[in-house]
Amino acid sequence: MKKLLLAICTLLVVNTVSSQDYLARARQDKDWGFINTQGKWVINPQFEHENDFSEGLAAVRKGGEWGFIDSKGSFIVNPQFDAVEDFQGGMAAVKKGKEWGFIDNKGSWIINPQFETVYGFVESLSAVRTGKDWGFIDKKGSYKINPQFDNVMDFSDGLAAVRKGKEWGFIDANGNYIINPQFEHVMSFNNGLAIVRSNGEWGVIDKKGTYIINPQFDEMKEFSNGLAPIRKGKEWGFVDKEGNYAINPQFNDVHIFYEGLAAVRKDKEWGFINSKGKFYINIQFTDVEDFSNGLAPARLGKEWGFIDGKGNWIVNPQFEQVRTFEHGRAMVKKGGEWGWIDDKGSYIINPQFPNAFHFVRVD
Repeated sequence: MKKLLLAICTLLVVNTVSSQDYLARARQDKDWGFINTQGKWVINPQFEHENDFSEGLAAVRKGGEWGFIDSKGSFIVNPQFDAVEDFQGGMAAVKKGKEWGFIDNKGSWIINPQFETVYGFVESLSAVRTGKDWGFIDKKGSYKINPQFDNVMDFSDGLAAVRKGKEWGFIDANGNYIINPQFEHVMSFNNGLAIVRSNGEWGVIDKKGTYIINPQFDEMKEFSNGLAPIRKGKEWGFVDKEGNYAINPQFNDVHIFYEGLAAVRKDKEWGFINSKGKFYINIQFTDVEDFSNGLAPARLGKEWGFIDGKGNWIVNPQFEQVRTFEHGRAMVKKGGEWGWIDDKGSYIINPQFPNAFHFVRVD
């Protein structure tokens, strides 16, 4: 009997812990709180606004000021800031008055407020603006790269895009130009390649600034599954990393590849193709979103449902709005309120919230 009671108690503890591993932001009337995966309030609605949990803390606004709470709803950092960003690497950017600085997870200043704008730390550096110029600081608040740029992007693959005047180039973590300013616009480096625009056309460079794909496209999106969507004239297709057409331009709109399939539109309807350009799911939908967890949102007329990788309806169209599946559940809107369903379309949490967001792991 004692063993049975112990087993039951253990199961209850496990269920309690697992139910609180993921929390979702949800609104009741005008106030925001957090629910668990059973739809029960873990932190009662009481905030004017809130962000998702990040590194165990969530930013919330109360009385017009921002602070940070733990997963029990207790304030770890009392409301006192005019604006905040989420914690990242043990630090959070916060705004006091007109200036930004950084605090630790106890609310103590690590870098005093002094900047007009800041980005979060990426690759140990944060982009900051003083006056009209951007530079980069380290985690002690010291300038690693002095303010001198008209605009910047975060570091990625060891390089950051920076603009002087009208032209973009790329610098390393010491502020040295690796690729001199020469482009009209750029995207950040990813896996050693960056998409850039020159003379109105898009191409791709490597980390030496050498063109891997010469500028020739009217529009270009990031690589996925080794292919990048490109637009030539009015039609979209896909090229490989050498610039060869893998799928000739023929579509009115496209998404990048997710889970081996890319959404494409011809005229007013959507379907999905594989990486060879063959229709895996024929054109037939009013609108679609990308595949996630093996299912994709699809709309017929005004109602959304979910299809599998063969185009079969797994959840028939019936919702006003949906969001993609994450962790085996998806948000759906019915009668103006949000709830959650499982991958068979059964309600896990009945529609009851005027607004809500995906579940996010707390720790």
